Amino acid sequence: MSTGNGMNVGIFVFDEAEELDVAGPFEVLSAWAEHSALKPHVSTFSWDGGGVRLAKGLRLLPDRSADDVGPLHLLVYPGGWGTRSLLADRVHLEWLRAMRAQTPVIASVCTGSLVLAAAGLLAGRPATTHWEHYDELAEIDPSIVVDTEARFVDDGDVVTSAGVSAGIDMALHLVARLESDEVARAVRRAIQYDPDPPV
Repeated sequence: MSTGNGMNVGIFVFDEAEELDVAGPFEVLSAWAEHSALKPHVSTFSWDGGGVRLAKGLRLLPDRSADDVGPLHLLVYPGGWGTRSLLADRVHLEWLRAMRAQTPVIASVCTGSLVLAAAGLLAGRPATTHWEHYDELAEIDPSIVVDTEARFVDDGDVVTSAGVSAGIDMALHLVARLESDEVARAVRRAIQYDPDPPV
């Protein structure tokens, strides 16, 4: 999956995307670039290239627009309340289907999977989302096999994760899958990710 210019990873951002859905995978995948022989290039992009205001108010200026992002090896699609308008945006769903056709792996975090489902990308497949939205995912497409236990579901070319922090676990899994367990462990050490919740 690598090219002469390295692997291209794009994280799509939009108004009211959940902060950690974006920043968690970005941190993992950017740390991967520092430890990887594949030299992945990680960038963010919005629909029009303009800045976005995330769900809790964090403002983010992406690197480029959807038109300028170019071919990707991995597309990360976050969740958040901003997915509500995207679910009904026919132009956006058509773009997402086109991206799926040319992108080896699409990975969603949290309610990003709802948009993938609305685009028809999860039909007949196992998938997950934030626990509050299992029913909604099933309503969008009843053929989806909703996994209510997994932190993430890897179904080959489409990977979905549960809510918010689960995107970090998914991103580490993708590092292991796309390069090696050893590199994924190095990334985990680098970001000092060792979950031990206090409650």
